[in-house]
Amino acid sequence: MPQAITMRNFLLFLLLYIPLSIHAQTITGTVADAITHEPLPGVTVNPVNLSTGATTTDRKGQFSITYSQKLRFFMMGYTEQIIEVSSGQTSLNISLSPSAVDLQPVVVSASREGQSRASAPIAISKINTVQIQDTKATALYQLLNKVAGVYMVNLGNEQHTMAIRQPITYNALYLYMEDGLPIRPTGIFNHNALYEINMSSVKDMEVIKGPASSLYGSNSIGGAVNFISQNPPAGYAGRVQLQGDNYHYRRVDADGGFTSGKFGFYAGGYVAHQSNGWQDYTDFDKYSASLKTIYEFDTATHLTASATYNYLNTQTPGSLDSTRFYSRTYSSNQRFTYRKVNAFRANARLDHAWSSRSNTFVTLFYRNNSTAQLPSYFISDVRNSAGQYVSSNGQVNDQSFHSFGVLAQHRVDFDFLHSRLIAGVYIDNSPSSFYAQSLSIQKDVSRNYYTSFTNTGMYIDDYRIKLFNTAAYTQYELKPIEPLRIVMGLRYDRVHYNFRNGLPVTNTKYKQQQTNDFDVLAPKLGLTYNLGNNKGLYANYSLGFQPPETGDLFSSRQQTPLKQATFNNYEVGGWFTAFGSKFHSEISLYSLEGRNEIISQLLPDNTTQNQNSGATRHRGIEYTLTYLPVQQLAIRFSGTNAWHTYKDYSEVRTSGGKASTIIYNGKRMANAPSWIANAEVTYKPDYLPGFRIAPEWQRIDKYFTNPANTKSYGGYNIANLRLGYDFKQNVLKGAGIWFNMINVTNKLYATTVISNQYGDTYTAAPPRTYTLGISYSFSKY
Repeated sequence: MPQAITMRNFLLFLLLYIPLSIHAQTITGTVADAITHEPLPGVTVNPVNLSTGATTTDRKGQFSITYSQKLRFFMMGYTEQIIEVSSGQTSLNISLSPSAVDLQPVVVSASREGQSRASAPIAISKINTVQIQDTKATALYQLLNKVAGVYMVNLGNEQHTMAIRQPITYNALYLYMEDGLPIRPTGIFNHNALYEINMSSVKDMEVIKGPASSLYGSNSIGGAVNFISQNPPAGYAGRVQLQGDNYHYRRVDADGGFTSGKFGFYAGGYVAHQSNGWQDYTDFDKYSASLKTIYEFDTATHLTASATYNYLNTQTPGSLDSTRFYSRTYSSNQRFTYRKVNAFRANARLDHAWSSRSNTFVTLFYRNNSTAQLPSYFISDVRNSAGQYVSSNGQVNDQSFHSFGVLAQHRVDFDFLHSRLIAGVYIDNSPSSFYAQSLSIQKDVSRNYYTSFTNTGMYIDDYRIKLFNTAAYTQYELKPIEPLRIVMGLRYDRVHYNFRNGLPVTNTKYKQQQTNDFDVLAPKLGLTYNLGNNKGLYANYSLGFQPPETGDLFSSRQQTPLKQATFNNYEVGGWFTAFGSKFHSEISLYSLEGRNEIISQLLPDNTTQNQNSGATRHRGIEYTLTYLPVQQLAIRFSGTNAWHTYKDYSEVRTSGGKASTIIYNGKRMANAPSWIANAEVTYKPDYLPGFRIAPEWQRIDKYFTNPANTKSYGGYNIANLRLGYDFKQNVLKGAGIWFNMINVTNKLYATTVISNQYGDTYTAAPPRTYTLGISYSFSKY
């Protein structure tokens, strides 16, 4: 009898165990981004219809789980997948597609670490991989202008200026970063600096509006733009694409990489060329290349090293007078101005996680940059007291710098009120040099055409500066109750200029040697309140700081000394979702109060210099509305209404030998559109997988072009259209084709207009432009 029982138990064991052993198996795999092919850490993997057994992917996107039949893969910002696992299958390689519209994106610019947008008490917007992939932009303004409150002004050939919570300005009110590092040192701002970005290797873009980050410091007054670069792919991946337009713009992009064991490698770049374009004298060449490697010492420590080189050589035609602009005669009145840029950056970052609640990173960085130019905006005419032409002059100049610096940050989480402390230091040593030589320019007065120039050999400026920027910052976050998060920050910045003059005493108004120091202790206080169901509110106060640029302090053209500017920013906003998560909205209201704001002043020879204003006020409302009536259709509307006014500002003008003071208090600031809007409809039908069509509308409202508010430009409306098809199956899988039409109605408009005493000058925008491109990509996953 005992023997029979034993046999029966054995048979029962076989009947139960064998099926379980078939179905309860260990499955391993990797999850990657379907577009960038980067490994995705933090993806939730769980058995369908079970409340236990879930796991998440590690830093390499890898997972291991014991289950079969159906697994669910989910991560915020991505479209979830449910995979049926075959009997006996032990490995899976999954590609997750980024969501076309990400209602709560993960952002890094608020704290240099990934966090939900809902936990950041600032106005921050993200342009994700899908938008970059679908737009196929030939210049960054075609992407950034989709963001509420942003107007990136197209000046041609990747040249630009910006307007974020500010009028259209060429001044140092923005901070441009790559992977959280400023691409230029404080004090050597260039409004064109984004041509030093390798567009081909950008994965995401984030825009912080206002001086709301206690982490990044000076110049982030109007906003900070952070470009997040591609990482090495999981397994291997590669891509090549070619495009061209009807005005002889040609471009080739290529990138690729691999991960093998602990080592990952990525390389990418592009070559762009244009000749005989729609506007006279606008030929240019651009070369960009980036490298990035990641080495995993272990699960807690990894080293990332990257380098980027950008070269730009462009002709610069200058602006148009009203006759040439309105007659669409896009001719240049000279043939010799240019800009040549060499920009190299490299950094190495070591990350170490002491525990799940504490980590540290240290970044060493290097920059080497030179910008040589014969600028059209410095060509000026000399006239006598009767206004009659006498002669013309200009200059050739070169600014270069190299940087050695370190950024270190430590983060630790506490049980007390679920709090977090972030602290860091930043050191930037950037010796620089600048020289300018005067040019005698010959002019055909009857044709208003500058025919040639002669370098006089006379130095206008010749100096070297040892620029040393040190900063320390801390940020403390806590949650006294579950829905409420409070963020307190404090940053100290000190900018030191050690100036050495290369001109003899008899040829300069500056000392042979002098030092200038600027510093600020900038606080920040913010909070978010989670109302649940993807609804929330935020508020913040922050202080912005702008030291004078080296070119403003020590240029021979600068007639008055400059003081540092400060800005108090007050802001409230929120976000909410409705109609079953089909509708999402974000809104921000701000008041930015400037003291000693540095603004451009028009001189009698129609060139400009910078000057402190007593006080300015910038107020506005920014909003983004997104609606998904069906899964295949996304409608987005982004806009800002703003009022930029002089509170205390005057200029001294001379006429007929007499000086008079003109007061502009209460006037609207020049070049400050009151309404900027961008809307887009994207349709991706289920019946034709891989196809997309996206019409877009851009609106720039009327603005005054002089501080007296006596001249204005009516603004513009333009329409764009983008179509594309990505092959998803069969032999052409991985191939893509797209067709973009910019300025569909062929509207005549200017991206910026400046008024002077002799008339208005216009920066003409391109007429209707057709771009055709093809691409091919491959990957392991």
